[in-house]
Amino acid sequence: MFLHGTSTINAKGHLEIGGCDTVELKEKYGTPLYIVDEALVRQRSREYVEAFKQSGLSFQVAYASKAFCTLAMCRLAEEEGLSLDVVSEGELYTALQAGFPVERIHFHGNNKTPDEIQMAITAGIGCFVVDNFTEIHLLNTIAVENGVKVNVLLRVTPGVEAHTHEYISTGQTDSKFGFDIGNGSAFEAVKLSSGQSHLNLLGVHSHIGSQIFEVEGFQMAVERVAAFAKSVKEQIGVVFQVVNLGGGFGIRYMEGDTPLQVAEYVKAITDGVKQHFAGAYDKLPEIWVEPGRSIVGDAGTTLYTVGTSKDIPGVRKYVAVDGGMTDNPRPALYESKYEAMLANRGRDEAEETVSIAGKCCESGDMLIWDLELPKVSSGDLLAVSCTGAYNYAMASNYNRIRRPAVVFVKDGSSDLVVKRESLDDIVANDLIPERIQKQPSFK
Repeated sequence: MFLHGTSTINAKGHLEIGGCDTVELKEKYGTPLYIVDEALVRQRSREYVEAFKQSGLSFQVAYASKAFCTLAMCRLAEEEGLSLDVVSEGELYTALQAGFPVERIHFHGNNKTPDEIQMAITAGIGCFVVDNFTEIHLLNTIAVENGVKVNVLLRVTPGVEAHTHEYISTGQTDSKFGFDIGNGSAFEAVKLSSGQSHLNLLGVHSHIGSQIFEVEGFQMAVERVAAFAKSVKEQIGVVFQVVNLGGGFGIRYMEGDTPLQVAEYVKAITDGVKQHFAGAYDKLPEIWVEPGRSIVGDAGTTLYTVGTSKDIPGVRKYVAVDGGMTDNPRPALYESKYEAMLANRGRDEAEETVSIAGKCCESGDMLIWDLELPKVSSGDLLAVSCTGAYNYAMASNYNRIRRPAVVFVKDGSSDLVVKRESLDDIVANDLIPERIQKQPSFK
């Protein structure tokens, strides 16, 4: 397994993250356990900020909280000077409870409810990213009722298909998100929104997909958005103050993954803005981006305890752990692949090929196929790398399995940032109607 960030193998042969022995973390917090390398999260955040400073452009780096949203993560993002992208009342509430500066919160989503819009307006957030014509009218109506003018970006699809999984590719014409530039709906949206009494159109937002390893898609998106911006300025006199170019910057999950350095992505975007907006705009727009996975993805490790195994001679050996698709649904959803190692035996040589099964009552609950490990025994600890993004965020209680705890580790200290769910938490919202209260047993 590739060791990310502060991860190392210590003198005991144990995987160590943030100066914390994972065997000791298991003893203290139990498993499954999400472990977040705080120093690496901060490093990634600073790489974005520093790269944009080098460009000389005005900018905001907004952490995409959908990747991993907790009170502690919101506080960390604030400390690192990031803005925050939210897509639901739950993410917004988390940000507000964390005391995140409201003027740096951007609200996304293709189906914001009236209650969510009201909540965001009441809080005084910095910007709404508007996704469709219905929302333009709804947002303006609620803004009128509240006597406020709200900042908006229009989400546009530039017709760029990123090289990624079809379920996480969002910039092409056939997408549930945004106004299409190619068919004219984006232009109509600019005309409509700029004429609304209580909307302040700042500019546009474009996102082409996720887990992208090259800059060509971003460069093409910048070119098409710039051409659109020039057309809008020439035809109706609307000048975009802000251009948000989304996120989607890739990370290394497996050998063969080839993500670029943060600075390379940022330079491609900012150079493209300087090239394609020059001449048409007296002042270059402020550039926003929304990294999520690339800030927290490789900073996360999930620790499991090995339980049972099943060896089918000539076919496969299954090794089951105490978690699975409830804490990591991505293999089932996207056929995502991961690297892993025995955290308690970090220097042992590989001896067998096994497939890692989860504990759910579901044949598809497989975390890793054909993983080379030392001879595995019950009680060993399996560490799966790069689980910081969309693992805790997508966790569920399928089979009424409790969601794991989350710890931040740094400089030899570990801090619990999300408690492990209890059995009482599992039934906390359950109710039994009076009509099906205890009845006499059948005879």
